[in-house]
Amino acid sequence: MLQIISDLEDSQFNGKRVLVRVDFNVSVLNGSVSEDYRIRMTLPTIEYLSKRGSKVVLASHLGRPEGPQHSYSLEPVAKRLSEIIGKKTKVRFVNQCVGETVHNEIEKMNKGDILLLENLRFHKEEEANDLIFSKQIASLADIYVNDAFSTSHRRHASTHGAVKLFDIKLAGFNLNKEVGYLSMIKENPIKPFTLVIGGVKIKDKIGALENLLPKADRVLIGGAAAYTFLKAKGINTGNSVINFEHLPWVTNALSTFGDKIMLPSDHVIASSPKGYSASLVKGDIPDGMIGFDIGNETVERYSAEVGAKGPGTVFWNGPMGLFEIGFFANGTINIAKSMALAFWRGSKTLIGGGDTLEAMKKAGVSEGEVSHVSTGGGATLRFLAGDEMPGIVALNEK
Repeated sequence: MLQIISDLEDSQFNGKRVLVRVDFNVSVLNGSVSEDYRIRMTLPTIEYLSKRGSKVVLASHLGRPEGPQHSYSLEPVAKRLSEIIGKKTKVRFVNQCVGETVHNEIEKMNKGDILLLENLRFHKEEEANDLIFSKQIASLADIYVNDAFSTSHRRHASTHGAVKLFDIKLAGFNLNKEVGYLSMIKENPIKPFTLVIGGVKIKDKIGALENLLPKADRVLIGGAAAYTFLKAKGINTGNSVINFEHLPWVTNALSTFGDKIMLPSDHVIASSPKGYSASLVKGDIPDGMIGFDIGNETVERYSAEVGAKGPGTVFWNGPMGLFEIGFFANGTINIAKSMALAFWRGSKTLIGGGDTLEAMKKAGVSEGEVSHVSTGGGATLRFLAGDEMPGIVALNEK
C-alpha cells in the first residue's frame, strides 16, 4: 500500500524541502511547450505541497539528450508551469540539477515557492542509477515524492537510487491515481471488460495481454498489430507490417481466446504511407498494398462494441491506424468518440499511451470525457504485465 502525501500531517511539510520527481517529458517546439497534459496532471501534488509551506523542488528529464543540449532544456517547461499556476506562487528555474548552485537556489526559496531543476539526463549518471549522483539528488531535500508514474518502470537515480536515501518517501496524487486505475484493470475490472489494442509493436503488449486476455470479454485488435493476427489466420495481408517473431504467440492467443478476439474485416489501403491512392478493401489485402487503417465496416462493429456499453470497463492502448495522416485517421477518431460515449453511458474508460492521447485531441474528445488518461505508455504496459516497477517499489522500502 502506497503512502501518499495527504497521509502526512500538514505540519510535516511546513518549511521542508520536498523533492518531487515529475514527468515533464513534454513536446517543446520552437522554445514553447506544445502539449502540457503531463504538467497539468502534477498540479494537484505541486499545489498541495506549496499551500502547506513546502519548498517544492521539481526534478524531471526531457527527451534523450547526449549531455547538456539547449534544445532539451526544461526552461520552457518552467515558463509554462508558471503560466498555469499564476502569479500568486513563484516558480523559479535553475540551469543545473545538482551541486552548489542548486543548493544556493533552494536556500533562497520562501515557503510555498517552486523550483524546477534542469534536465536530469544532462548527466549520464541519472540513467546509470549512479550512487554518487543519487546522493547529490537526495541532498537537495528532506522529503521525497514520486508523482511520475510514467518513469517508475525505470531504475534510474531520481526514481530509485536517491529514493532509498530518504526517510520520508511518498506517492503524489497522480501516481496514486494511475496505480489505482491500472490495478483495477489488472486485478478486478468491472464487467463487461473490453480491450481495444492498436499500435505497431505487439512485443511491447504481450506481457499485458497475457494478463488481461483471460479477464476480457471482448478484445478489438486494430493498427498494424492486426495484420499479424490476420496473417496467423491465413488471410493475405499484402505488404502490411507483420511481427513474424511473435507470430507463434499470436497463433496461440487466437487458438486459446479466439472466441473473444475481433479482427478487422475491411481495411483502408495504399501502396505507401503518403496515401495518394488510398482505397477500401474487404477481406484479403492485395499484394503490394499496405493496410493503414481499419475500414468502415470494422469501424461500425468496433464502435458498437465500445460505445454501446452501460457500466463496464474499456481499456484502449494504441491507435487504429496511421492517424497522423488524414486518409488513415477515421478508425482512430471513431474509437475515440466511442470511448467518450461509453464514458457518458457509465463505463470506466481508460486510455494508455501518448499516441492515444494525441488521437483523442484529433477526434475532439476532451480529457473530461474519459475516466482516466495514463501519462505512461511503456510504464502502463509494464504495470499491467505485472513487471516490477522500481520507482514504486522504492517508495515502500524501509
